[in-house]
Amino acid sequence: MSQLLVEREKPVPINMRVDTKKRNLIDAAVELLGTDRTSFILDAACKRAEDVIMDRQLFILNDEAFDRFEQALDDNSIRSNKCLQKLMSRPARWS
Repeated sequence: MSQLLVEREKPVPINMRVDTKKRNLIDAAVELLGTDRTSFILDAACKRAEDVIMDRQLFILNDEAFDRFEQALDDNSIRSNKCLQKLMSRPARWS
């Protein structure tokens, strides 16, 4: 009988020093959530990393610029734009 082998990434260390007040604050939240310090810190750091990345990917346009952007999309169908196809099929960085 064959077994499906799933390759797992080996965890890598992240070391940090923190003052007692900050550690106590984190530990208070950890206790309230019923989780562990490492999971709490990783979740918070990853959520912040996603926010930073998304902030760099959201562009605010005025009406005129948006109309030009929309027209460019209409003029260049995704089917005929290999670069746009590749971009749209790429998973999010945090997936």
